This record gives sequence, structure tokens and C-alpha cells, in this order.
Amino acid sequence: MKCDEILERMPDVAAGLSEVTADDSSHLATCTACAEQFKSMKATMALLDEWQTPEPSPYFDVRLQARLREEMDKPQTGWLHWFRRPVLAAALTVIMGVGVGLFFARGDRVHPIEVPIADVGPVGPGTAVSDLQTLEKNHDMYSDFELLDDLDVQQNVVATPQNAD
Repeated sequence: MKCDEILERMPDVAAGLSEVTADDSSHLATCTACAEQFKSMKATMALLDEWQTPEPSPYFDVRLQARLREEMDKPQTGWLHWFRRPVLAAALTVIMGVGVGLFFARGDRVHPIEVPIADVGPVGPGTAVSDLQTLEKNHDMYSDFELLDDLDVQQNVVATPQNAD
């Protein structure tokens, strides 16, 4: 038997809830650490068996009830005293629920504001404006970048001394 197995059973055996088995006895005879632990635990259990709980004062309940009544009769102070009133607490809960519901319900109704585009000058081939308009018109084609990965672009790159390793 291993030490951790007997240590697991030791509180029940020391308290008298279960009996000492032959394996437990043989292990306690050979292992001094477990034997000392068992002896200490048995002494602790014996002391706990002898201990008597003290009786409460005969007027304990009367004094406790009087103290509770005094505390309940005191005026409530602090900024959360109104929260103990059920009607106000329920109203606050309803208001918070409506607020959260409105927050999540109106999330899909946000519409972008259309801003008129000012005339920035000539719109011809090679200007930044024409490039942006081309990108806007061909948005679906450019959004699929997997097609760009298939292109063999490396053949156009010229090896420079900085890139050669």
C-alpha cells in the first residue's frame, strides 16, 4: 500500500468511521511518517470528542430580536438606500431592460450619410481620381484576391544586389 492511499483513508479510520484493514496495519508498522501522522490524527479526534459546546445565554434570542428591530427602525442612509424598495428596484430593472433592448434592436438600421463628391479637376486616364473610380466600378473583381495570388508576378521582378541573398 502507498502512503497517499493510507493518507486518504486516515481521517475516517482515526475518527472511528471505518475499521483498520490488514493492509493499513502493515503499512503503519513499516512507515514511520504515516504512523506518526495517524497517531497525531487520532489524538486530535480524541480531543474533539471530549470538547463540549457552550450553551448560549438564556436571553440571547430576545436580545438579538431587539437589536434587529432597532436596526430596522433606524432611518436608511447612503445613496443605495432607495434600492431596497421593491418598486424602485423593479422600475430601474425595466428601464435598464428597455435601454439594452433598444441598443441591440437598432444596430441594423444605421445608414451611411451620402456626401456629395466635389469636382477635383480633370478626370483622365492616369489620375488618382480615375484610378479610384475604376476601383469603385470593379469592386467585385478586386475583392477576390485569390485570383491575384494565381498571377505569376515574380517574372517581372528584377533581382537587385539588395534583394540577392
